Amino acid sequence: MLALSEACERNKEPILAVLREAFAAARVVLEVGSGTGQHAVHFAAHLPQLIWQPSEVAELLAPLAERIRLEGGANLRAPVALDVRSTPWPCAPADAVFTANTLHIMSWASVGDFFRGVGGALTAHGVLCVYGPFYFSGQSTTESNAQFDAWLKARDPLSGLRDFAEVDALARAQGLALLADHAMPANNRTLVWRRAPRA
Repeated sequence: MLALSEACERNKEPILAVLREAFAAARVVLEVGSGTGQHAVHFAAHLPQLIWQPSEVAELLAPLAERIRLEGGANLRAPVALDVRSTPWPCAPADAVFTANTLHIMSWASVGDFFRGVGGALTAHGVLCVYGPFYFSGQSTTESNAQFDAWLKARDPLSGLRDFAEVDALARAQGLALLADHAMPANNRTLVWRRAPRA
């Protein structure tokens, strides 16, 4: 039986509403950390003009590939193995990159690797969308997010909610300018950056 994430089921429609606008000019989307594949299947089905490329670390690739084999449409590619720490990323250039609930799972060093990889993968006018919980000015916006952050750090001291300003600095270092910060259900955000035109 395929794994099912209840969180993915709850948040897929609000995220899709953001992606419809953010990826309107895109053709190829790279999803980093596709997990169960529920987002990939749903977004590819509802954004048929896009070619959706899912990815996951090698040890989690098999169940993702199985879901996509069973449920994916013509515009959903077979997943590729991708570790954000690899240099360069083993994938073709993309007009857009999407990731959900990943930055607080990986270490801060790997968050830096993620943005470096995005900088190398995005085309000239590429867009990055990141969904998840964030701190702002070093503070949690809700008690539930503070509790979640404590739980993450108890499980893995290198993980935890990331501060928006620090993440935005990593994006800016890759030539990405923040376009939008969308409030989402369950105290999450969807942050949208676009590659800034060169002077």
